[in-house]
Amino acid sequence: MTLRERLKGPRILLAPGAYDALSALLVEQAGFEAVYLSGASLAHTRLGRPDIGLVTASEVENTVANLRERIALPIIVDADTGYGNALNVMRTVKGLERAGATAIQLEDQTTPKRCGHLDGKSVIPAAEMVGKVKAALDARASPETLIVARTDAAAVDGFDAALDRAERYLEAGADVLFVEAPRSLDDMKAATARFKGRVPLLANMVEGGKTPILPAAELEALGFSLVIFAAGLVRAFAFMAREYLAGIKRDGSTVAFRDRMLDFTALNAVVGTPRMFELGKRYDAEAR
Repeated sequence: MTLRERLKGPRILLAPGAYDALSALLVEQAGFEAVYLSGASLAHTRLGRPDIGLVTASEVENTVANLRERIALPIIVDADTGYGNALNVMRTVKGLERAGATAIQLEDQTTPKRCGHLDGKSVIPAAEMVGKVKAALDARASPETLIVARTDAAAVDGFDAALDRAERYLEAGADVLFVEAPRSLDDMKAATARFKGRVPLLANMVEGGKTPILPAAELEALGFSLVIFAAGLVRAFAFMAREYLAGIKRDGSTVAFRDRMLDFTALNAVVGTPRMFELGKRYDAEAR
């Protein structure tokens, strides 16, 4: 089943955020049906920096290629603003699609962008974003590569203006709509009331962000087709890593943390070390 077909179904699709091949592999092994490559997570893990437009197109493309080599899941890719104007968007879409992206998300912020739940954002004219959406659709090689249009206008011009922008992006041909950072349940209901049944809607659950945190079942009942947990894994990792490091500093040992970590053998099982050794033996036999 393609991602497009899956999003037409009645069940909401859960897509945890990943930032490298290992985190994406863990998402796949946990039984999820899709993974979200989070730009914020890339900024936090690869650069140790905030999500303020520092990640480059080539860094995202390289990461997508690493994920695609390792997992079979649909990969929904956060491509920020497309890294420039409509012509840059075309190049970005072509590169990400070649690397293995299943869906490509573009937003209507100015450059440099900010995380959708940070203050101080600004947006480009709606007409310019319409051009970017159309450029992305023209650039994709396959109609099964979905274009996700995100608007950040709620923080700038209000939620009604954000919905109006989303309407224009839908008219331009966007496959999925993402109205970022609704601040209340009423906002979320307004979005689904307008677009439910017309186009898949994406919800973003951010712990400590501006949007109410709802379980997937409630989001599904509202009318959302897809929910991402963009940088949640990084927040969980950072919390765990602080405790792990504090234990070493305190005790000079990892003993206190042993029941909360994989041992050497278990981690090698996760990444497939035994399978790789077996594969190598096949070619060693051929060499002899």
